[in-house]
Amino acid sequence: MAWHQISVVSDEAAAADISDFLSELGAVSVTFMSAEAKPVYEPAIGETKIWEQTRTIALFELDASPEIIKTLLFQFVTPNTVHDWQAEILQDQIWERAWMEHFQPMKFGESLWVYPSGQEQLKPGTVSLILDPGLAFGTGTHPTTALCLQWLAEHDVRGKTVIDFGCGSGILAVAAVLLGAKEAHAIDIDPQALTATIDNAQKNKVDAKIKTYLPEEFTPFAADLVLANILAKPLIELSASISNLVQTHGQLVLSGILKEQADSVSTCYQESFKMATATVQGDWCRLDGVKE
Repeated sequence: MAWHQISVVSDEAAAADISDFLSELGAVSVTFMSAEAKPVYEPAIGETKIWEQTRTIALFELDASPEIIKTLLFQFVTPNTVHDWQAEILQDQIWERAWMEHFQPMKFGESLWVYPSGQEQLKPGTVSLILDPGLAFGTGTHPTTALCLQWLAEHDVRGKTVIDFGCGSGILAVAAVLLGAKEAHAIDIDPQALTATIDNAQKNKVDAKIKTYLPEEFTPFAADLVLANILAKPLIELSASISNLVQTHGQLVLSGILKEQADSVSTCYQESFKMATATVQGDWCRLDGVKE
């Protein structure tokens, strides 16, 4: 199946109205992105980020007429608020398969490899984690996840009880168990993340050692190791709760943190943990510590 993709660059003030208007004309989806090279991280809860120059992208079924949509839109908007208009036919595809073409095996430390299905290899002295794209975040390609996998590959987690706080795809919980952890408890606010975690645990034959929970289903306890790859704001806001999940002399690994946010996050945990210097990869960093 193919779609008409319509892209409109406008002033910030017009973007929301353009989105509503395109939806009324029958758009099956509408998304916003910056029309400039200005990435935005971690908007406030419930906030829809709109940039000074916003690109509104809408998908229409193939029987829609881009020319009619353009005519109606330019009659609707205030003159000079639209700066660019593009329409093209977008061919449908199996996105997972397209993504797989670019997903190559990745190595973390000396022992951990992440493979897409069908490419896994059995190398002496290494652990193979099979992971395919799915509904939830976390493939190992992003620095925030890679930093956590690197930590797991470089530390002895054998026999430890692990909490994966904000588990996404479950990649960290699965990696921990494959590396010898006794069990992993994976928590996420998104039910799709739990579905993905269970699927990846089964794919790697470790589902018997991984339990999944929505936050309201989880009964807090103190674990040997807590991994929290989320974002700086919830790491700060939930610092007391996350700290309580780590037993005395237990280990804490925090990620999803921009370099400039490291000090703010670390400060929230220094009362209970001996925090190491941040480990940086690109714009992102990882914080880890031991509970005193």
